[in-house]
Amino acid sequence: MPWVPEDDPVLKELRAWRDELGGTPADAQGMAAVDARGVAAVDTSSPRTAAEPDDATARDAPTQIERAVGPSAPVLRRRKRELPQSTEPRVDRARPRAPRHASWDVMTTASPEPLRSPEDVENAAAETITFPSLTPVNAPDGPPAEAAITVSHLRKTFGDFTAVDDVSFVVPKGTIVALLGPNGAGKTTTVNMLCTLLAPDGGEAVVAGHDIVEAASAVRGDIMLTGQFAALDEALTGRENLILFGRLLGLPKKRAAVRADELLAEFGLTEAAGRRVGKYSGGMRRRIDIACGLVTRPEVVFLDEPTTGLDPRSRQDVWTVVEQLRDSGVTILLTTQYLEEADRLSDNIVVIDGGRVIAEGTSDELKAATGAAYCEVTPAHPAYLPRLRARLEDMLDGQASDGSAVDDTASDEAGAVSVPAPDGPQTLAEVIRRTEAAKIPLADIVLRRPSLDEVFLALTDKTTANSRLDDEDDAE
Repeated sequence: MPWVPEDDPVLKELRAWRDELGGTPADAQGMAAVDARGVAAVDTSSPRTAAEPDDATARDAPTQIERAVGPSAPVLRRRKRELPQSTEPRVDRARPRAPRHASWDVMTTASPEPLRSPEDVENAAAETITFPSLTPVNAPDGPPAEAAITVSHLRKTFGDFTAVDDVSFVVPKGTIVALLGPNGAGKTTTVNMLCTLLAPDGGEAVVAGHDIVEAASAVRGDIMLTGQFAALDEALTGRENLILFGRLLGLPKKRAAVRADELLAEFGLTEAAGRRVGKYSGGMRRRIDIACGLVTRPEVVFLDEPTTGLDPRSRQDVWTVVEQLRDSGVTILLTTQYLEEADRLSDNIVVIDGGRVIAEGTSDELKAATGAAYCEVTPAHPAYLPRLRARLEDMLDGQASDGSAVDDTASDEAGAVSVPAPDGPQTLAEVIRRTEAAKIPLADIVLRRPSLDEVFLALTDKTTANSRLDDEDDAE
């Protein structure tokens, strides 16, 4: 131990402790005892540490405390307590382990232990079943979604001309339904009746819970209509137009200003709020037009060809706005001539032609109903077309994917062969296998599904053909 000065406070405490222990005889409780050499032994039941001496020579060696306070001072020593030896035989008190079946331990090689209880028998008989594949099963349909628009046998005539004839469909809340059809099909007339701008000549319709005939004013209070052309004051700024619409719809002046700022921020027009609408681009004008209709937060929004005449970028901006409206819970009835627009935005499509509903369903359902997929096979050189057609003759079967006759001349002029693919990828694999076996080099092969354009043309062409037949019958 290094040298310690005499005035060290720790050394003073150690010496005081030594003097106190040296003058205290052993008490009745056996706390401490002093042996004949004047060394106190403390009775303790604590186990000996690894640093304690094991032999007599090591026990007689001076400790650090002895060297610090002097060799003549009594020093504490630990004395090992001897426990009384019991004459009773030792009993293993370990809790017996519950019997286990060998199958519970996948790593054991020992034989199974016996089954001693009904629970063990049940566990041993249990099996784990592995399903190699699961067949998807359609979940049971829940309660039908609440309808925001219900149209039943709606009819409208202008003199001898029937613009809308027996139109019926339903628009669930929070969805987008597209009315698709050619010019003059009756889309805009249907929308005008649902917005109470035209009175129907027959049928009935309920919009936002109100009958369009008996509660026309209530319908107007819960809807918004955006026509084909923006209804804005071009001499006013975008913010002034929004405030104007808010005041016309009954909002107080301060509330109309606050709502205008909210809509400008929501539609990304804050920077253009102070510019006159006459200087807006087509996309900006359409966005501010839609924003003006949302001043009072309508339940149902009617968009009549909202992207007509817009460039692709402006059209994308309007589509984003429409999708945001749907995500916020607004119901949208959309009329459009852009098939891509209906395919991207709509949850359901209603195809109208000649004032009648000729098809209804999702985009995928309409495509599947129009015709199955087909493989378009293009050989490396047109000279291989006869060999290719002969090799795939039984797959062509004289029918196209929609059931119509195959036009061999058209296929040859296109330099490709269209093969119906009712089995999808399996048909594609079979075509590849046959062309490889026949050593016919291919420039391209692709599996196609009918596009919405093809669906539209197929549906409207059928309607036109049927109308011509009806006219011929009436003439006869």
